[in-house]
Amino acid sequence: MKVNIPESEKKRVVIIGGGFAGMNLAKKLAKSNYQVVLVDKNNYHQFQPLFYQVAMAGLEPSSIAFPLRKIFQKQKNVYIRVTEVLEVEIENKRLRTTLGIMNYDYLVLGIGADTNFFGNESLAKHCIPMKSVGEALYLRNAMFNDYEIALSTDDYEQRQGFIDMVIVGGGPTGVEVAGALAEMKQYILPKDYPELDNKEVDIYLIQSGNQLLKGMSTEASDKAAKYLTELGVKIIFNNRVVNVDKNFVYMKDGSTIRSRKVIWAAGITGNKLKGIPEESIVWGNRLKVNRLNQIEGLENIYAIGDIAYMETEAFPKGHPQVAQVAIQQGQHLAKNFKNLIKDKPLKDFVYNDLGAMATIGRHRAVVDLPWFKTQGFFAWFVWLFVHLFALIGMRNKVIVFINWVWNYFTYDQSLRLIIKVKERYGKRQ
Repeated sequence: MKVNIPESEKKRVVIIGGGFAGMNLAKKLAKSNYQVVLVDKNNYHQFQPLFYQVAMAGLEPSSIAFPLRKIFQKQKNVYIRVTEVLEVEIENKRLRTTLGIMNYDYLVLGIGADTNFFGNESLAKHCIPMKSVGEALYLRNAMFNDYEIALSTDDYEQRQGFIDMVIVGGGPTGVEVAGALAEMKQYILPKDYPELDNKEVDIYLIQSGNQLLKGMSTEASDKAAKYLTELGVKIIFNNRVVNVDKNFVYMKDGSTIRSRKVIWAAGITGNKLKGIPEESIVWGNRLKVNRLNQIEGLENIYAIGDIAYMETEAFPKGHPQVAQVAIQQGQHLAKNFKNLIKDKPLKDFVYNDLGAMATIGRHRAVVDLPWFKTQGFFAWFVWLFVHLFALIGMRNKVIVFINWVWNYFTYDQSLRLIIKVKERYGKRQ
């Protein structure tokens, strides 16, 4: 069975993945002389930098997700197909999907990355990742459900397992989650759970190295550690988690931490697609591409975003797996596709590093930009401004802004809901 897509004389560009890379490529090609097919297993684009705010009940899931069909509803040359890609048949220039066979002239892989548990099955089973809206909601449910159970738990040690939190990984995600949890402990728990002594709640941030926010400046790293310590977060440097079960976290030095909730933010690995030859895959399951984002050794197949590994003089070990790289690669590849169809020269990709930033609660953030570095209130304001305007859709911008303003003045939010999924009595045929 073939996927129903109108036949066209135009060359067909199939893009797998509606993240920052794939979405920006599709937007730039929407009015070109190509037929564009955007494939994703979800029907929405997810704004990953704010997953943690959904998990901490600061934002609704719909505030950081935007329907793909809404983005392209006025673009008659872009076709959305919600399906899972099972395999790419390179020799036949087609994909096998759960909807059927899909042909392509050019294939672009923007399939991104997933949580890396480094082959440790116990970590994969018991830790909570945050690479999707669904995982953020799962964490929110688990956290508030355990608070409810803790109210009826008399034994101190057992209660610690329900209320203490462990975050593994001192990158931007780990730092921002730790800061949000610390503020929840300070401002929210005394209101919602006055029967719990919030002084019993311990928040641990575990970093295998000797500094937070690796890749940012020393000033940013030191200030982030200072802010988190002031908020009461217990930072553990130069140690790592080796095992986790349903009650305890086991450390390399032999120590243990009692907690039922371990948030894993300690690394990512590229998603794999059956049919891509092993020789095209390098460390981290990334796909090696040339300066045109074409996968080396494969004709008419490209990779962009987190999945792409491109060595340059400035980035000999590949570009950082961040949103700005994905956005710029998507936009640049669109320009090259337009040049290709006009027989114009193709240009190498050059990454314009716009800097990095992380927030650690209200009035606390660190920002490293190419032209200056700052920490504190101004950095926090810059972080808010950048993330607000990066959101897709005016409605989302307005809703997030209102949520942030309300939370700023009230230290409160009304989104702390435990959403339970009811089991179905039958399966959809």
